Formats: sequence, C-alpha cells, structure tokens
Amino acid sequence: MKPAGLEKIGLENIGQVFYNLSFDELIEHELQKGECKLASNGATMVDTGIFTGRSPKDKYFVDQPESNKYIAWGDVNKPINKAIFDELLLVAKEQLSNKDVYVTDVYCGASASSKRSVRFVSEIAWQSHFVKNMFIRPKTEELGSFTPEFTVLNACKAVNDKWKEMGMNSEVFVLFNIEENISIIGGTWYGGEMKKGIFSMMNYWLPLEKKLAMHCSANVGKAGDTCLFFGLSGTGKTTLSTDPNRALIGDDEHGWDDEGVFNFEGGCYAKVINLDAQSEPEIYGAIRKGALLENVVSNGDGDVDYTNRSKTENTRVSYPIEHIENHVPQLKAGHPKNIIFLTADAFGVLPPVSKLSKEQAMYYFLSGYTAKVAGTERGIVEPVATFSACFGEAFLPLHPTVYAKLLGEKIDQHNVNVYLVNTGWSGGVYGVGKRMSIKDTRACINTILDGSINESEFDTTVTFRLQVPKSLNGIDSSILNPRNAWEDKEEFDRTRDKLAEMFIENFNRYLNENNEFDFSTAGPKVEN
Repeated sequence: MKPAGLEKIGLENIGQVFYNLSFDELIEHELQKGECKLASNGATMVDTGIFTGRSPKDKYFVDQPESNKYIAWGDVNKPINKAIFDELLLVAKEQLSNKDVYVTDVYCGASASSKRSVRFVSEIAWQSHFVKNMFIRPKTEELGSFTPEFTVLNACKAVNDKWKEMGMNSEVFVLFNIEENISIIGGTWYGGEMKKGIFSMMNYWLPLEKKLAMHCSANVGKAGDTCLFFGLSGTGKTTLSTDPNRALIGDDEHGWDDEGVFNFEGGCYAKVINLDAQSEPEIYGAIRKGALLENVVSNGDGDVDYTNRSKTENTRVSYPIEHIENHVPQLKAGHPKNIIFLTADAFGVLPPVSKLSKEQAMYYFLSGYTAKVAGTERGIVEPVATFSACFGEAFLPLHPTVYAKLLGEKIDQHNVNVYLVNTGWSGGVYGVGKRMSIKDTRACINTILDGSINESEFDTTVTFRLQVPKSLNGIDSSILNPRNAWEDKEEFDRTRDKLAEMFIENFNRYLNENNEFDFSTAGPKVEN
C-alpha cells in the first residue's frame, strides 16, 4: 500500500516508501541498518545522540495573522517569520529527498469527534517505530482513505547553519506552521519532539472548539468512575494512576470533550531510570518485543542496567498501551468524577490531601506547583519551588487562563470533585521531615475514589486556606493537618508563609488578565 498525497509534500526522487510497517518489519529494519540493538527482553534499544531530551529553546511558531491572535507569545511560544520557515522547510525537504523514507499515518485522539489524522515522514526506521508506539494506529481498511490533517517532516540529520544570522537559538529547529498544517524537525534525533509537538498542536486546536487538552494520566473504576491525575515529573502521576483495581485510560495526554475523557495516544512513554519489577511491575512487564528503549546501558548479552545514568538521567521506553494488561481498549471513558492534582512539596507544609473549591482548583491548576529537593541538581541546597501552568506550560500555545476557564466550566457542568494531594514531605522540610509513604498516599487517594473522604469533617488551614479532613480511614490523623506533624510550630509557620509568598509572586503574572473572576482570591493569603 502506498500513502495517498505524498507527492504534495514536495520531496524529490524518493526511493522506497516504507508505509506503516508492522512492528516486526520495523524491528528488522532497525537491526539491519544498525540503528538499534536487541535487548535480552526482546525490546530494541536506541541512542538518540547528543540530545536525550527535548530542545524547548529551539521551538518556534510561524507568526501569521490567523494564529497570531490566539498564541500567547513569550519564552514558551517564540515567533519566527514565514520566510525563515520556508527556507528551513527547503532544508528539511532536501534532506529527505533522494532516499528511502518511512511514512507513518496515525491518529491523535481516541474521540471520533476530536481526533486528528497525522502523517510523519522520516528517513529513520526507529523514529517510525516510536510514532507507531505512541499514537493511535489506524486499521488497515482506514489507511486506504487516510487523509492527513497535519504533517511532520522529521529531518533530524539536517542542521541550520544560518541560525545566528536568522536570530535563532541554535542549529536545531522545531518549527510549526499552523496555517499550512506542517511541522519540521532538524538537528535533533530525540523522539519526544514528535510526541510533544503534536501534543502542543492539540493544545492549540481543541480549546478553540471548547474542548480541554490536558497533560494528565487517567484511569477508570469498575463502576465507570473516571479519575484524572495531574502532576509534574516526580510527583507520582504514572505510578498512582497505575492501579490494579482500575483500568488505565492513558498515562500522559488526554482530551475532554462533550462525550467524556479520551487518550490522545495509543502508547506510553515512561522513564526507566532505577526501574525494577517490584516497584513498577506493569511498566517493567511492558518492556518486551515492540517496546523501544532510549539511551539505556546494557551488557554484551543485552541485559539492561536501569540504574546506569551515564548517558542521561532521562532514560525512557515507549511501548503500545496494549502492553499494559489492565487498560481501556477504546482509550476513552465518561466524564470524570474526580480530579487529583499531585504535588511533591519538599517544604513539607501542604496537607497530604485537601478538597478544593472550583476557584481553588483553577488557582492550583494555573500554579502547577511542585518542588525540587536539595541534591537533585548542582547548587540546590534547599527546596526550590517549581511552577508550570496547567501542569504542562511548555506545551501550551494559548494563554494558560484559557485552559483554566475551560476546566472551571467542565467542573461546574459535570459536578466534579477536585483534590490536592501532596506526595512530598511531612513533619519538616526535605532533610528534616519524612516523605509521604506510597501506602499513605494511596490510602488518601482510595478515600477519594470510594467517596469516603466526603464523610469526614474538615478543618481550614491558615494561610493556604485549604480544606483538610480531620480523620481518614487508614491514615494517622496527626499528619492530616501539616502543622501538627512539625515539632517546631514557629518554623512551620515561617516555612508555610515563605512558600505562600512564592505562590503569590508566581501568580502575579495573571493579575492583568481580564478574567471573569480573580483567581488570586482562591490562593494563599499571608497575614502581616
């Protein structure tokens, strides 16, 4: 089968077109071409070169009248003029011409009314494999009439020698032309650029249709109760949404339209640093034939050392979601009953669990808070607050308040409960207090999922003004109000107010926006 419309891309003298190859065929190509090695568990292993993560400073959108009025320009969404885009498009096309290419047609979005059809073109077999893992694979009969709505040209071997002259960040370029529905990648081999590039586009398209795009994981119980888990890296989003008693909808990217919640993807992309079979058995078991490991270290027999971070801390694996036994085959479910915001508070002042009003939900959604702990990066000697709007600011083409407003409307419309869960420290800051145990955190989440938390009496904390339960099944009541868990109450008050000031300072950037209400009134208030 040949892809329809390939000639419209403008590549010249194309050799063989490897169209939507099977996993077996892709693995054969990867090994024969020397792109990958075979691990003892049957997965293939690839090194992504000097780039083992995304290059956010090299991401640009073409500045054009139609999309200009929607995009929130700034450090995340940088503009580039169309003349430069067209010049680099020619560079990408020249790189992909006069050779064999891999063309992979997929869907993004499991909802029929919200999905997008996307075509990826590359000269690298493992990049086609990555795309096949990560997106929704069309049925054979669908490929005959497949018409791409968006095209990604991955010319990773091409570089931009004129980047200084063009006023760009480096020779790497990740560019989006919204009006012409095309993206080009050059200078970086990292597969995540393709995944997150389409996520950025879904974050552009869907809100303009009054649908919410979300950086979250999702699962559903036997009674059909859907739960969303938002959280930045290290907060437990993947671990806590993988539950033997609940089916996984997806681990990273979802949409919420009039029919319910749906996965954007058809696979998972998990970190594997320090992975072991006991702590994360589902992910460990998913790494088999068809899975694609990135930047891991193995011995001569293909045995992977998941503790080895000599290439990067960001070792990863992509695999089809079918590799997770307890998943939702249709990749979608009904409207959520509960939403959980996860934060790893290294300051030790946020409660293990608190119930949020709609206004507080939008405030903490816009804040997107977690904290890095001392020792995780060079020079960090005390906790550092990290704020990422909507728990995914790097992928938001529109202003964050657009997403917050949509969230608030859906919370009202579907009567959703929202909670803030701290998977971080209790009884003191990092180095003094103790990290919340997985057992205690799961106990908190279980009371949310079974509804028993609503039978509790609630107290309101000082400064953050959060509603915390006085008692919960399976939880030591002394830790539910964080101040009670600290020996030095005065030090708790100082640390609490210090973190509150960080929240307030971060939120100042939203105060000039013409919102329907003032989000900041739902946040912390420091008494003088």
